[in-house]
Amino acid sequence: MAKYLVETYYNCSFKVSHYLDKVDEKELSNLENRDDGKFEILDVKLDTRKTKSLDKNQKNRDKDEIEVASGNSKQKVVTKENKTSFIKKLNDGVGERFGMPDRRKGYIQKVTIGDHKVYLHTGEYEDGKIGEIFIDTSKEGELVKALMNNFAIAISLGLQYGVPLDEFVNAYVDTKFEPSGKVYGNDRILSASSILDYIFRELAISYLNREDLAHTPSIALNVEKLKDDENAENEDQNHFLKLVKDITSKGFVRNNYKKKLVDLSDIRINLKGKK
Repeated sequence: MAKYLVETYYNCSFKVSHYLDKVDEKELSNLENRDDGKFEILDVKLDTRKTKSLDKNQKNRDKDEIEVASGNSKQKVVTKENKTSFIKKLNDGVGERFGMPDRRKGYIQKVTIGDHKVYLHTGEYEDGKIGEIFIDTSKEGELVKALMNNFAIAISLGLQYGVPLDEFVNAYVDTKFEPSGKVYGNDRILSASSILDYIFRELAISYLNREDLAHTPSIALNVEKLKDDENAENEDQNHFLKLVKDITSKGFVRNNYKKKLVDLSDIRINLKGKK
């Protein structure tokens, strides 16, 4: 007979995708009540683990018991049926590969490191999260090119199976091997100790906002912050920016959507043909 009960608690981050025919305030306000969403697990981490002594005289709890969890002055009632359904979805999502969409966003960055040209290609999910990379190099032998290509495939598979990008960043930033030295063609990175050091610095800056890994300040972000302080965005602008974020590569604009926008609302085009 077991004498102790070990309970393991996890922190889970997930997303629910809803496909709507139209977008308005009424639809958006009722999203949480819809049950047609696509459930996807993004990350699962161990939070805490507790050990309890089992009391033989303690009666078993009722199967239809209701658990009440309080948080932020609100209470959520979770039935055991709903909890079981959530755990089943959670277990189904762990270890599952989230494939990339057939048509996807991304960007290409070309730089030169010590007379070696490096092309970094990225692919993104619909929400802007990175899901794959490709690395092309010049002046390298077939063996090095093959290794870099297969390394990129391994990183892409890790991202698609849920490995956080910051884990790769921590592992490969500051790695040292040739080619290394000054970096030409990137406005945020001026030097790199290796190709991998450059690649994961670039990905960290573009997708994780890791300004500590950049060598130059983000002037665009500072300008944007000043504008936000002077004039707060209205509801229509926020809605428009959200639509832009959905169709724009997050890595390419580095979250600086305002500077990349061109207002064409006042431009009229005469389509009348010549007589």
